[in-house]
Amino acid sequence: MLEQLQPQPADALLALIKLHDADARADKIDLGVGVYRTNSGATPVFAAIKAAEQRLVDSQDSKAYLGPEGDMGFVEALMPWIFGADPTMGGRIQGMQTPGGTGAVRLAAALAARAGARRVHLGLPSWPNHKQILDDLGLETAGLAHAAADGTADIDAVLGAIAGAGPQDAVLVHGCCHNPTGIEYTPEQWDRIAEALAGSPALPILDLAYHGLGRGMEEDAYGMRAILAAVPQALIAYSCDKNFGLYRDRVGALYFMASERGQLDTIASNANALARAAWSMPPDHGAAAVRLVLRDPALTETWQSELTDMRARMRRVRERLAAADNTVPGLGLAAIGEGTGLFAMLPLDKGQIEALRTDHGIYMAGSGRINVAGLTEANTPRFVAALAVVTGADG
Repeated sequence: MLEQLQPQPADALLALIKLHDADARADKIDLGVGVYRTNSGATPVFAAIKAAEQRLVDSQDSKAYLGPEGDMGFVEALMPWIFGADPTMGGRIQGMQTPGGTGAVRLAAALAARAGARRVHLGLPSWPNHKQILDDLGLETAGLAHAAADGTADIDAVLGAIAGAGPQDAVLVHGCCHNPTGIEYTPEQWDRIAEALAGSPALPILDLAYHGLGRGMEEDAYGMRAILAAVPQALIAYSCDKNFGLYRDRVGALYFMASERGQLDTIASNANALARAAWSMPPDHGAAAVRLVLRDPALTETWQSELTDMRARMRRVRERLAAADNTVPGLGLAAIGEGTGLFAMLPLDKGQIEALRTDHGIYMAGSGRINVAGLTEANTPRFVAALAVVTGADG
């Protein structure tokens, strides 16, 4: 039976990691892997998480199963940060733990499919795994060009897609810090998106994977909260892998907002059944650490300080790139200065991306996506100079 399987293409990003690791050049630059890095190139464990983990070591007395919904103390501790002063929206929001934001997106899509969704409107380019998940679940993908040629948001395309969505459709929206474009909607644009979704029969699926890495915890939640205030139902996929630095521990949550309280138990029972069939129980350690951080004011303050430092560093990188817009015209570097989060897109062709890798030791995804956290004050000038060479802007 296994002989019937056909080879599948290797993951391009994993292949890029191997190429970078094998490169002996001391000044190579890795802009491919989607993790935060400090100015020295490290991806550290948060101090707040380290302290919480030590408390777990000292006090945790069991590794028994928690159930398919996971650590509900973790799920509930996150809710005020995500949803604000009324974290249950009048008793209409409930949640469960998932293995990372990916698990949350997968569970959201599976729950939408079980509820009758047949098609998902997805802004392209998007995180590549979005489409892989939707394809694997047999959901049709309707792509929409949400990014204008200059690297800014094409709000008319987004509103047009929502207007064309039907009763068996879902609309997947990045909550902030768009991956891979870095595009961030203004509050006014978010209000228009919320108004459009309020008038649509489609189900909103909100992917909030980089909360706190954009402009701030409250600012980054604005768009999601505007949508939730306007629509009767929604699914919210949340990741702690980035804003707590828990990548390998896979810490996420799925929240569902019902039209009325009485529907929540039915939704939760279906979500639990889908989770039970997919991964049975989510991993505990990272979620327990987050719960401890959020329940301790001193650890919460440390975590927030660490997030503030991350945002400030990425903002400085974006400002340096934007300042080089005249040096390399046509790449939309100025728009990168207006973006948020880890990622940005450069309109480079395959040959230019290959030349950056082979001639300059600069590694990025074949789509032109870069992780801005891979740039430092020291290597940004070399990166800009290499862009000028491969694009012919150096004269």
